Amino acid sequence: MKKEKEELFLSEYEKKEILRNRIYRVLPVIAIIMLFALWVAASSKPGSQFPSPAAVWDRYLKLLDRPIKKLGLFGHIWASLKRVFIALGLAWVLGISFGIFIGWNKKANALFGPIFTAFRAVPPLAWVPLVTMWFGIGEFPKVLIVFIGALMPVVVNTQAGIANVQREYLDIGVIFHANKWQTLFEIAIPSALDAIFAGIRNSTSAGWMVVLAAEMLGGKSGVGFLIVRGMDSGDYPLCLLAMICIGVVGALLAILIQILERIICPWTAKKSN
Repeated sequence: MKKEKEELFLSEYEKKEILRNRIYRVLPVIAIIMLFALWVAASSKPGSQFPSPAAVWDRYLKLLDRPIKKLGLFGHIWASLKRVFIALGLAWVLGISFGIFIGWNKKANALFGPIFTAFRAVPPLAWVPLVTMWFGIGEFPKVLIVFIGALMPVVVNTQAGIANVQREYLDIGVIFHANKWQTLFEIAIPSALDAIFAGIRNSTSAGWMVVLAAEMLGGKSGVGFLIVRGMDSGDYPLCLLAMICIGVVGALLAILIQILERIICPWTAKKSN
């Protein structure tokens, strides 16, 4: 009742804005329902080999009773996530540092920029044969491949953010007699946080995709391994179950990064609103 009275005093623009926000909240639910309906329709066709929701659910229950390689579904998800977290931690520390270095120092950019550009053009999975030849097929090669895939977006976005800091901000530092280190850490880096977090978001999604591909090429645990296991045995419900987990975990990682960004950069939330 109180809300209805408050809405009587709202302007037309505010009423439209409230309605628009409500629609935006409902649309994701509608999209999920449509996707589920499409899934049911695809699996219900006569002669279709596409796994039904019931078949995928049964496969999930079976996986609880009979783990694969002594790991249940969540064990394989955690195996993939551990590789991603280790690689992302290293990629963020080294990538942000290197991006700041070449973005702030023109001589460093002239020296290392062309080399990095050449390496950036090589897809992460193209490193698989060399990494396998050097380090075998254990845990370290998988983490290394994910690290390579996650490093590039962080460096690119950080370098662009530092190099494109508005001149007016730097001039303020000159007016207040700030030295180079103060200008870098108190003006340039805070101004480039939006771009740095854009790189972190991209590296997170890239790292999650690369680890799945690395596990599919060789591994005994992880969600990518489950897909290969399902393909080799014709267990398509297992493949689809692993794909659903990939999508859900990827979405959760994106949400976590978004929450972290809003905590560190609260102005980004205001921009999105």
